[in-house]
Amino acid sequence: MKMSYNSIAEMFIQCVEKYADNPAYFDKINGEWQGKTYKEVGEIVENLSGGLTSLGIQKGDKVAILSTNSSKWACADYAITGLGAVTVTVYPTLTNPQIQYIFDDSETKYAFVENQDQLEKTRSLVQKCTHMQGYILMDDSETDSADVIGFNTLIEKGIEHRKSTDFDFKAIAATINPNDLLTLIYTSGTTGPPKGAMLSHNNLISNIVSGRKAIHIDENDIFLSFLPLSHVFERMVGHFTGLTAGGRVYYAESIDTVAENMGEVKPTIMASVPRLYEKMYNKVLDKVSNDPPLRQKIFWWAIGVGKEAMPYICKNSRPSGWLGFKFGLAEKLVFSKIKERVGGRLRFFVSGGAPLSQEIAEFFAAANIIILEGYGLTETSPVITNNRLDNVKLGTVGQPIDGVEVKIAADGEIICRGENVMLGYFKNEAATKESIDADGWFHTGDIGEFDEDGFLRITDRKKNILVTSGGKNIAPAPMENALIASKYIEQVVVLGDRRNFISALIVPAPEALQEWAENNNITDEVMNNEKTIQLFENVVNKGMEGFAHYETVKKFKLVVDEWSVETGELTPTLKVKRKVIVEKYAELIDSIYQV
Repeated sequence: MKMSYNSIAEMFIQCVEKYADNPAYFDKINGEWQGKTYKEVGEIVENLSGGLTSLGIQKGDKVAILSTNSSKWACADYAITGLGAVTVTVYPTLTNPQIQYIFDDSETKYAFVENQDQLEKTRSLVQKCTHMQGYILMDDSETDSADVIGFNTLIEKGIEHRKSTDFDFKAIAATINPNDLLTLIYTSGTTGPPKGAMLSHNNLISNIVSGRKAIHIDENDIFLSFLPLSHVFERMVGHFTGLTAGGRVYYAESIDTVAENMGEVKPTIMASVPRLYEKMYNKVLDKVSNDPPLRQKIFWWAIGVGKEAMPYICKNSRPSGWLGFKFGLAEKLVFSKIKERVGGRLRFFVSGGAPLSQEIAEFFAAANIIILEGYGLTETSPVITNNRLDNVKLGTVGQPIDGVEVKIAADGEIICRGENVMLGYFKNEAATKESIDADGWFHTGDIGEFDEDGFLRITDRKKNILVTSGGKNIAPAPMENALIASKYIEQVVVLGDRRNFISALIVPAPEALQEWAENNNITDEVMNNEKTIQLFENVVNKGMEGFAHYETVKKFKLVVDEWSVETGELTPTLKVKRKVIVEKYAELIDSIYQV
């Protein structure tokens, strides 16, 4: 495999030519999956670029995309970047003030918006944002506004522009330099206003090339895309990298339909955050717990065999001899049925965004379903380390990818250097200097350690470290991972900074708790029932086994409402905003520590 590109635009052009007749993108429309070939995508992108040019967009201008994942999102991105313009990615779940901040700070001129709802939500921003000129409405619904143009109308404008001028998409793409700005991706802003990470063409290309060296993919691979393309993780894995391999990308209808879509699409590769794997794990165990005793016995026998075979599985091979015979039987009786839940032809999952519980990683590996855990940040394009199919070490985020230097600073912080490190934060030199030192090392803010084989373990966020009143430094992530493995826990935050012991806020898993309550004849006030409290005390005590006494959860409180992006407790990539939780539940947390 040889890849050499000066820009994402050049990469796109070469891949469209190479895989012209291959199926590329699929959307589910009116209950049916409808696809486009690479050649068709190429034509759409060139026409969109011509349309944007007719609106006055040129190299260096900022154009936003405010939408859930779709082939239109992908085409818009390539159309923008093909002009040497800059894609500003915006999560559709953001509030109007947050969107206004990004539009204004980034100097966005036009924005692709998904539908009328998003348009109405942001319409007033044309007047409020200095540089904003108008919108491209992606669903082509009717509008009477002069500053709104339909997606297909923009394509038609592009066709006319190409006919009436000397517009040449390939010639424009050839003027883009590797270090030109490709995209602005704004951080979640959990500790202040969001910062626009500036990623160049070379930043992303270096990551794509290194990623493909580490993990083989080809034109037979099928991706199911459901993590937001607004985030660099999905954009790099399923969007850019999938393109270079000539693979097919199916866009999930929504997060709620992922399980159904997996069954329809039967992906070979899928990227997700740990929360999906936690839910899958608990659903499998929940089903098994309701099976007859003999089936339960067979299931756990098979998992035991899988754990014996894990040294082989983690090297992408199979055991032989007696173990090989048992493993084959376990596959037939149990593992094949688990694999059917994810479509039946999955090669591997990719996990990022947050630490994956080792218990869950081992369970799936034992079932011969590998989750390749990696590590990175928006500012690093994103991958810094990852596990390889032929060299997986569960409980780690793998080894550094080619071209990226990684080391542990004196205070335990992970720092890295390489072509993947961003240009800096847009219009924020102070924040850039704080993150990237004079020697080019990017300071991740994460605490970690290398093992004897060079595999990296993330222990926690530097800012998340809890310092108890007794002076103990405690990382909450390992405890949270241990607790979240329970089917009864949907979400959890471990607390205790400047307190005399460790505590937790727990959001119960509603379905599991409801079923338990019905089985125990508890009909009302479930959350406050003594039996419920005892259930969670048992769950917490079990989860804390193996931890030192000073770092175990001593008390907890149950929280009724699930935390979400919409209600402000989660980032768009489903990370918990610890600061928001602490502020929102201040009184409840204080009650834990009242004598």
